[in-house]
Amino acid sequence: MRFAEQWTWCTVEAIRDVAPAIREFTLQPDGPAAPYPLGSHINVSLLVDGQPQTRSYSLVGERGSDRYRIAVRLAPDSRGGSRAMWALQPGARLEISNPSSLVEIDWTRKSYCLIAGGIGITPIIGIAAALTRRNVDVVLHYAVRSRRDAAYLDELSATLGPRLTVHAADEGKRIDLGATFRGLPGGTIIIFCGPMRMLDAARHAWNDAGRVATDLRYETFGSSGLLPTAEFRVRLRDTNTEIVVPQNRSMLEALNDAGVEVISDCQRGECGVCAIDVCCVDGEIDHRDVFFSDGQKKSNAKICPCVSRARGVVTVDTLYRTDAV
Repeated sequence: MRFAEQWTWCTVEAIRDVAPAIREFTLQPDGPAAPYPLGSHINVSLLVDGQPQTRSYSLVGERGSDRYRIAVRLAPDSRGGSRAMWALQPGARLEISNPSSLVEIDWTRKSYCLIAGGIGITPIIGIAAALTRRNVDVVLHYAVRSRRDAAYLDELSATLGPRLTVHAADEGKRIDLGATFRGLPGGTIIIFCGPMRMLDAARHAWNDAGRVATDLRYETFGSSGLLPTAEFRVRLRDTNTEIVVPQNRSMLEALNDAGVEVISDCQRGECGVCAIDVCCVDGEIDHRDVFFSDGQKKSNAKICPCVSRARGVVTVDTLYRTDAV
């Protein structure tokens, strides 16, 4: 599998708040910290409401020591991972995966535009520092509700100076993605990390600006969607089986917990390995993946159960058959 993982234990060495709703955790692995490329994330094994679950968090900054830093936004509309992380105290023990990254830095390019929405700033910090050191023409647009909510603002200001633009909604300074993209030099690469609604807007604006699709690169966090994270139900085609997907579990986890095995890989909505057929929807699907195109999402023919959710009832065919076991 592309996302094959190795796991190790670590100790929560330090905790600090970097914004009112964002908390940073410094993790000390039991062994040497593995080197990692820019834009990397790690998976963390947590107990959420007494059940073992896995959450993915971007690493903050570049590798400069034998420790990892992650930052977690306390999200009331989530599956419980942020609450579990915020309950940790220094000295807590966690199992974490090796770092991995899907972000590719093309060092031959001379112009980069970084865009972060809220907690999406975490993988951008190290990328901004590395590009700045290499004398690359780089700007950062940081969209937040208010400057008070902007984590790592002092660190970013010191790194980028006037090349950092903060778009604070409470100041009426929302980012105009279309104007931003149209004003970029030819050959500029965008690196984006933010919520799904903002990513969708960025992709449409990028295409409308006539830019090369592969020059828009992004990191995602699959907890963000267009609908609230709530309980829904999954029916299995040609059976009387109906599975409840709780607010704090993914559809993939609920299916596997019920003995309906669905293969998966990244569990971040990026690879499409776990995609299953949708037969009908009594309600609405909230596609939170970045694997399917807009057209494929509108057709509701398939769903990535690792991150996507629904409102109401969705009937699926996982191709799993008990008589084939």
